[in-house]
Amino acid sequence: MYALRLWSVRHARGLNACYRGLEAALRRMHGLFSAVGYERIERPVAAVERVVKGALFDCRMCGQCVLSSTGMSCPMNCPKTLRNGPCGGVRDDGTCEVDPHIRCVWVEAYRGSQRIPGGVQAMAQMQMAVDQRLHGRSSWLSVARELNAAKSATGGGESGGGGAATRVAATRGAPASGSGTSGGSRGGAPA
Repeated sequence: MYALRLWSVRHARGLNACYRGLEAALRRMHGLFSAVGYERIERPVAAVERVVKGALFDCRMCGQCVLSSTGMSCPMNCPKTLRNGPCGGVRDDGTCEVDPHIRCVWVEAYRGSQRIPGGVQAMAQMQMAVDQRLHGRSSWLSVARELNAAKSATGGGESGGGGAATRVAATRGAPASGSGTSGGSRGGAPA
């Protein structure tokens, strides 16, 4: 798993392009998702997301994916689950102070971000604390809802550049309007 996670960081540019394509496909499928019901498709989509992202990124399914903002290095793999940069204990050789057998997630995030256009700037965005209520939920579906809500609010049209994480970074952690979830509010979960 660890070797594949490092491979994903080395290939961050291509994977980010794939994510942008997935994001566009999800946006186009919003009508279908709304007709069927987001809650109804949550479980099967989350299962697919868990397998794909689990294999490529060692995903923890936090429900608030920020891979596009962290060079395709999942910050939830940090033993301290830090979402806004490394702790003060990164060793001189770039390894983790908690587990010296692995490279610091944030050292890898910076390397991956250098490979993505606008990636280093995206890392500068403050990440909100993880909303534990979203654990196990599909961040892909959250992105589809969020981007379509943003599209509706601005009168339509495609927004350019970056992935969902860079476009809706300002809404991270805020409740998604019109999320259509039952049983409480659901926070934003950019890709």
